[in-house]
Amino acid sequence: MTPQPNPEVGAAVKAADRAHVFHSWSAQELIDPLAVAGAEGSYFWDYDGKRYLDFSSGLVYTNIGYQHPKVVAAIQEQAAHLTTFAPAFAIEARSEAARLIAERTPGDLDKIFFTNGGADAVEHAVRMARLHTGRAKVLSAYRSYHGGTQQAINITGDPRRWASDGAAAGVVHFWAPFLYRSRFYAETEEQECARALEHLETTIAFEGPTTIAALILETIPGTAGIMVPPPGYLAGVREICDKYGIVFILDEVMAGFGRTGEWFAADLFGVVPDLMVFAKGVNSGYVPLGGVAISGAIAETFGKRPYPGGLTYSGHPLACAAAVATINVMAEEGVVENAKNLGESVVGPALRELAERHPSVGEVRGVGMFWALDLVKDRETREPLVPYNAAGAANAPMAALGAAAKQHGIWPFVNMNRTHVVPPCNVSEAELKEGLAALDAALSVADEYTG
Repeated sequence: MTPQPNPEVGAAVKAADRAHVFHSWSAQELIDPLAVAGAEGSYFWDYDGKRYLDFSSGLVYTNIGYQHPKVVAAIQEQAAHLTTFAPAFAIEARSEAARLIAERTPGDLDKIFFTNGGADAVEHAVRMARLHTGRAKVLSAYRSYHGGTQQAINITGDPRRWASDGAAAGVVHFWAPFLYRSRFYAETEEQECARALEHLETTIAFEGPTTIAALILETIPGTAGIMVPPPGYLAGVREICDKYGIVFILDEVMAGFGRTGEWFAADLFGVVPDLMVFAKGVNSGYVPLGGVAISGAIAETFGKRPYPGGLTYSGHPLACAAAVATINVMAEEGVVENAKNLGESVVGPALRELAERHPSVGEVRGVGMFWALDLVKDRETREPLVPYNAAGAANAPMAALGAAAKQHGIWPFVNMNRTHVVPPCNVSEAELKEGLAALDAALSVADEYTG
């Protein structure tokens, strides 16, 4: 579709937004949201007709891009048939969505509890774990994000937690492996893995194993920097959880449904958790949907004992119809395979070439359509391009990079001292190369802050 400029409408949209919309994670008077006129595939555009290649996939959820005709049609057909129905009933779209998800989850994660998004999926997974074990504490990693609701934000291990952390949520944080910025003075992946597992088990020992209900990890941390765990780490966590009777929860909200070149990132590591939370890519974000995939043992806990939790819109028919269509599209069009193949043949090699040319790039890491560049002032010292949790003037280098990326026609995902490359999983090779060329040009701005 060719964008048609309509600045007068754009101005009205912007004025109404500024008058009435309260935006998340923002100081309301300091933001200037773009008024979006439309979107299709890997692109969206504003009311001035400027088009952007979306290297953010929305908020890393448009795994099949915008306005896929088969998913749009499925939502329209479901709306004509049955727009909504209470969650206590068996509904075709809900049943089929659960079946298709269960077919793809690892191991015996065959029961699906539907939520409205990722944060409430985390909330319910933790509740299930606590009821299943009769314990209270939850372990989670620093450098993590699990959602913005009260329990989920306390589980989160980044600065977004601080303002809401009342120190009464029963959450204990620990260090997960990240060799580039190791907390364990490791020099190899093997050392990092072994020392991280030792640190985790020591943390459990000193917290009291019988007090810990669950351990939750993003299979591959997303907004924290796409830190692919070293070989053996997740398997080691699985063994530790089994040893102490701790429920192992994997958060696949961002990494699931093709993002890593597999249906779920857990498949990359051959690990089966007890509970797995999902959202975002399950229906490309077309209608809000999330959920918890539940193992047989935990499902059995609630076989004759009511589960004390639910949501009015759990398994909403429109959302589930979108999920059914999305999963079928991904299977029919080879979207998961596309993410894997282009990640290996195009994105990885291109980003490593960028790293050679740009002194601001300290490390490249990722898999599939899930990549990050760690940006630095100095490659030798690995000093970050901006300080941890930088804001205002201290964040000027990252702000300049983001502005340059938009100027060159890509919408970036920048967070702290990182820029992410997370386009739709069905992006074409030509689109990728266009976006990577724009990123190459934008990184020259970051280079000006090095040395």
